[in-house]
Amino acid sequence: MESAQKGAFNVQAFLDSEGIARKIVEYRRTEVIFTQGDPSESVLYIQKGGVTLSVLSKTGKEAIIAMLGPGDFFGEGCLAGQSVRMGSATATMASTILLVDKDQMVRLLHQQHALSDRFIAHMLARNIRIEEDLIDHLFNSSEKRLARTLLLLAQYGKQDTPVRAIPKISQETLAAMVGTTRSRVNGFMKNFQQLGFIDRKDGLKVNNSLLTVVLHESREKNGA
Repeated sequence: MESAQKGAFNVQAFLDSEGIARKIVEYRRTEVIFTQGDPSESVLYIQKGGVTLSVLSKTGKEAIIAMLGPGDFFGEGCLAGQSVRMGSATATMASTILLVDKDQMVRLLHQQHALSDRFIAHMLARNIRIEEDLIDHLFNSSEKRLARTLLLLAQYGKQDTPVRAIPKISQETLAAMVGTTRSRVNGFMKNFQQLGFIDRKDGLKVNNSLLTVVLHESREKNGA
């Protein structure tokens, strides 16, 4: 536990540090943080709220590639030489975002080992998530993909409570994330609600029991 605490990125200590070029920006729900093609000049860190990352194809089709929350970095492509943003970022709720200049971030990663460890852990987790998302889209049904998406939005495994509310999200957005139609998402959501996996009476709440949808299909494929 002690070593984990030493390796954690202390945001408040970072904000209180002198000589660090950073900016804190407040965004309203649905407000655009940056757009695909904008200059890529900073790394961003979510202090509060949530962010959707999306990509627009040349034909105008939009794909949501990630839903991020407090403690997540994004826009880190600038550190790898990307001169422009490869996608867009939009606030999913009222959000507080910390922006750090690209050159400043490079210096911090070399000087502050705790920040460097936190950032590397974030990047590894992001790569694992991308691989899991790809496998999910290639091999799993739309219903299972929706169940997994809802569990991820509810931060399953990161909190101890069996039922958790998730940020307001439209069925169109869920359909884009899952890779199916809005009508199918609506049908799956009604089924999940009837089974007690979700509650839509006051916002959207997800029960840990939704995991059975993911596990049940896996057992069927394995012949269990």
